[in-house]
Amino acid sequence: MNLRVAIVDDEEIVCRRLSQVLAKEGFEVEAFMMGRSFLERMVQLPFDIVFLDMRLPDISGLELLPRIKSLRSEAEVIIVTGHQSVDTAIEAIRNGAFHYVCKPVNLTEIRLLAQNAKDRIAMRLENIRLREALKGDTGLSAIIGNSPAIQELFAMIRKVAPVDCNVLIQGGSGTGKALVARSIHQLSPKRDHPFVAFNCGGFTDELISSELFGHERGAFTGATATKVGLLEAAAGGTVFLDEIGEMPLPMQVKLLHVIQERRILRVGGTKPIDLDIRIIAATNKDLKHEVEIGAFREDLYFRLNVVSLCLPPLADRREDIPLLVRHFTEKYSLAFHKQISGIKPQALQLLCCYSYPGNVRELENIVERAVALTDNEEIDIQDLPRDLQQLEFKTIEGDGLPTLEEMERRYIVKVLEKTGYSKSLTAQVLDIPRTTLWRKLKAYGIE
Repeated sequence: MNLRVAIVDDEEIVCRRLSQVLAKEGFEVEAFMMGRSFLERMVQLPFDIVFLDMRLPDISGLELLPRIKSLRSEAEVIIVTGHQSVDTAIEAIRNGAFHYVCKPVNLTEIRLLAQNAKDRIAMRLENIRLREALKGDTGLSAIIGNSPAIQELFAMIRKVAPVDCNVLIQGGSGTGKALVARSIHQLSPKRDHPFVAFNCGGFTDELISSELFGHERGAFTGATATKVGLLEAAAGGTVFLDEIGEMPLPMQVKLLHVIQERRILRVGGTKPIDLDIRIIAATNKDLKHEVEIGAFREDLYFRLNVVSLCLPPLADRREDIPLLVRHFTEKYSLAFHKQISGIKPQALQLLCCYSYPGNVRELENIVERAVALTDNEEIDIQDLPRDLQQLEFKTIEGDGLPTLEEMERRYIVKVLEKTGYSKSLTAQVLDIPRTTLWRKLKAYGIE
């Protein structure tokens, strides 16, 4: 990413030194000693990052800041200020500046701030790219994530959706099996026909049979009218059988017959009804093991398992947690008529370190609760459940009284482990630039 950087400072030596340093970092740099000449150039060819002196001969930095933002709202502005005007720099940050640095400038700090601004721009562009990609791929718009595991899942969904074959989705509770099933349907040729879902758990054979196959009037006591079953109602579309591993064995025989014959017989009926449906089944059980112990029919397993999709637990794709948190925060801010702008780094850090036995559904519940209870503009640690708040203390538990450096080293290692050794996510959780994380890893000998 070749970013354009502007140095706006009335000291020639500052312009020259910063230009040399940032050019070596790969930025395209231009320097200006007057605010108005900078603005004229900004109109012609906008800059991505601006190092802006607060005191210029012709116009103040505070006056320039809103003009910069009006020309390029996503530009990152870093204030360069003398010690006597730090309060003014802080005011500028409240008005949209990214950071400030005091004179005399430290070139190492300049490099880090420029890299941090570049990382923010890259993350913003990636989020825009993802949103645009989802707009063009409506079948996947409900599945949030950018991790390798989710990208692999997207690729499999796109491959299997156009093919009219049965699909078996396996994954823990709360991993999003129903969303995947609906995505397959929406990307398939059957998208304009019904999508019918049925949970196979907790029902008797008779009830499942009646719901799936329907019944004729008078078929049993209480059958006062003919009922069309879900399989028949899904004509031309997709039937999603959730928790297929809970289906009783007698019903498994009937379902196998339906798949083989492509027709059903209503309860109490005598005339077969032809079916044109696709079956997508889902389970949180290991169906292969269920077959081995005799709890699931092997022939039905092979009929359903033409293509198998395995959904990863949230703990295996922690890099998606910030995206999911942002999505759920926006969702429930709108639902609860609140103006929640985001989440504080410390709170996000705890969410990224949690194990999530309930997977994405549990994370959504946590964020929904936080949005409902918070009185602040950002979700904070005190808005999270009490057991999550305890993680803040557990991360610093240990024997004896280690030095501050040792505590920092331990904590970095802990966050690395929790994020699956993702450096980008670790830097985000620690709220430091990736270059800073790299230096700390090197200094502490962490591989």
